[in-house]
Amino acid sequence: MASPSVSEHSLRPKRLDQLVDALQSHGRYTFEREEALHSLGTKGENLKKAVQLLVRQRRLVRPRRGFYVIVPTEYRVTGGPPAAWYIDDLMKAIGAPYYVGVLTAAALHGAAHQAPQEFQVVTPLKPRFISVGRERIRFLKKRRVSITPVMPIKTPTGAMRVSIPEATALDLLRYVDHAGFLSNVATVLRDLTPKCDPGKLVDIVAADAALPHAQRLGYLLDLVGSHELSEPLARWVAEHHPAWVPLQTGRSVQRPRREPRWRLLLNARVEPDV
Repeated sequence: MASPSVSEHSLRPKRLDQLVDALQSHGRYTFEREEALHSLGTKGENLKKAVQLLVRQRRLVRPRRGFYVIVPTEYRVTGGPPAAWYIDDLMKAIGAPYYVGVLTAAALHGAAHQAPQEFQVVTPLKPRFISVGRERIRFLKKRRVSITPVMPIKTPTGAMRVSIPEATALDLLRYVDHAGFLSNVATVLRDLTPKCDPGKLVDIVAADAALPHAQRLGYLLDLVGSHELSEPLARWVAEHHPAWVPLQTGRSVQRPRREPRWRLLLNARVEPDV
């Protein structure tokens, strides 16, 4: 069900602070510039001044131009509510498909050795990172976002799209630089794999045509002892006769050891945290 518009409220607000109170009383924590102009019947310059005042009072934050997030009292010290409260509305405002992924998704699935340092969102666009209070939103580019299976996860303000565990496992290798590199990926996979289905994992790899990522993922699955997942993946990889690829991209090692099962050049040591 769509959130009620401001015009549907019983008492039309005359000032921006009244609009903010009305929205918050209806469980809404975001609004856009055009909606505020229409609801208040005011001019752009007047709205700009009112926004600046509420920003100074820490009642509003602006993750992007023309998009505003209401800050509840309990989050004014940190500078804004968690990104999960408004990410779905933000991406609708940007006009881009998305899903919450990589380390953030892994943490939501219960696989996080430590709290992620940023809120990671996968989208076909490449917006600049956004800082809202103490939280940093990182956008990771993926051309075919629609092929990644997602699931809705409830938030205090609605729901957000999150990659399913199997897709998250593959993305940890796709965006390994943003996942804390290979040793951290292995640590996260150890906790994520009990949530994964072997058949789904192979289907996702096949649909994504992600052969090098699959080779590296399979090696790490063997490393953390998840043979239930790695065996079907190994058969799929073998059927596609992959080229030899380095375990860690961008790293040169003379005469690296070869791993024939995954056709990997082992140019890096991987040591999951205990």
